[in-house]
Amino acid sequence: MSTTASAPALYGGATGRRVSVRDILQAKERQERWPMLTAYDALTARVFDEAGIPVLLVGDSAAMVVYGYDSTLPVTVDDLLPLTAAVSRATKRALVVADLPFGSYQGSPEQALDAAARFMKEGHAQAVKLEGGHRVAHQVEALVAAGIPVMGHIGLTPQSVNTLGGYRVQGRGEEAGAALLADAKELERAGAFSVVLECVPSELAARVTEQLSIPTIGIGAGPDTDAQVLVWQDMAGLSPHVAKFVKAYADLNETLSTAARNFADEVVQGSFPDAEHSYR
Repeated sequence: MSTTASAPALYGGATGRRVSVRDILQAKERQERWPMLTAYDALTARVFDEAGIPVLLVGDSAAMVVYGYDSTLPVTVDDLLPLTAAVSRATKRALVVADLPFGSYQGSPEQALDAAARFMKEGHAQAVKLEGGHRVAHQVEALVAAGIPVMGHIGLTPQSVNTLGGYRVQGRGEEAGAALLADAKELERAGAFSVVLECVPSELAARVTEQLSIPTIGIGAGPDTDAQVLVWQDMAGLSPHVAKFVKAYADLNETLSTAARNFADEVVQGSFPDAEHSYR
């Protein structure tokens, strides 16, 4: 869709500065779709930033893809802070969003503000994300009032996996769909600048997207959200087990495995290092 010089496209647009929350909201007004990826380290964050990805999420999914846990629950603020700082240092344009991990914000708005302030001050994030709808509205209000942009997250909320009874599609049926839409509107009212919709029926996600003035970001929510996000290891074919909604755009598992075997074979054979890769 067309854009003006004063409002370059989010994906790949040259701004000479970081993408802002205002840019995100303007993209919604232009009906412009955009991509978001997770990032957890400087090297991949730089690659994604240079590729033009406008928003990078330092997700609590790091618990699984970085730290090797079987859920997002064990990861802490102290675990995620250095990852967030690395991503922030390595990027020049992307809006860096830090996930508030389980147990760091649910207790009270004051607890949420303490955790979010650390991500802004120590992690140099430009926004934070938290899970839940009406139950965290007061936290969202407090953070926004303190000048901290907030991305919401509803539908399948992995931090509530034990309450939800597993990783299941949310919002099916009239009553559940109405509740999810109400949560989305409550997050908008509380001041969130966008909301992630995870594992919800496509028709419901389209309805939520139409009724909100803030962008929706889909992950397993069909094609009609304003943006799409994937965990980068899933997107690149590194993860051994992925959900139905994941599409792998590369096979880095095979690429890295082949590289490791080739390196090992040359070491065993004595052909590496050769003269070209040795000092004289």
